[in-house]
Amino acid sequence: MHHVEKCEADPIAVFSVNAVGARNVAVWANRAGAKVAYVSTDYVFDGEKSSPYVETDVASPLNAYGITKLGGEHFTAAAAERYFVLRVSAIYGLRPCRAKGGLNFVELMLKLSRERDSLRVVDDEFVTPTPTVQIAEQLVALSKSEAYGLFHATPEGSCSWYEFAHEIFRASDVSENWRKPVRASFPQRFNVRSIRFWRIRH
Repeated sequence: MHHVEKCEADPIAVFSVNAVGARNVAVWANRAGAKVAYVSTDYVFDGEKSSPYVETDVASPLNAYGITKLGGEHFTAAAAERYFVLRVSAIYGLRPCRAKGGLNFVELMLKLSRERDSLRVVDDEFVTPTPTVQIAEQLVALSKSEAYGLFHATPEGSCSWYEFAHEIFRASDVSENWRKPVRASFPQRFNVRSIRFWRIRH
């Protein structure tokens, strides 16, 4: 469960899926002698660090989603001998995101650009946009190895959601009549600050 607002509304259900569910998978994988991979998130950090996060940084999640995903990391590591935990950020790809109405951020921005004259886009939260195909490649590579443990699996660099949206419109040659996105802040009720992520690990 990764819809931030819905996670805040029902933290018990989210914990049962993201944390306890991960434990159950890890337990049975271990019993079967199988390797197990758990895909986690940059939301395990509070965003206070001014440089990219690395695997040895202490996690400090600020909301139910981040807390439960960190729980899933710990349960996986505790229950399985052969495990991989991959933290990712700002995922986008060809397949639809069911939790977000079938749209990833790229598709949502292009859709809204056709419907509106301008948009308010978060400019105080920093992410590392990551294509799902790269995550899949990392999972395949790790599954063929014995390099168990925690990995930050993203491309290099970072940007704000505002900068990401701006680049989407530039690359997609959106009509000149469309005004550039308006800078906005992240809703404070989610208690999420700027999050800068990390370089990819091979």
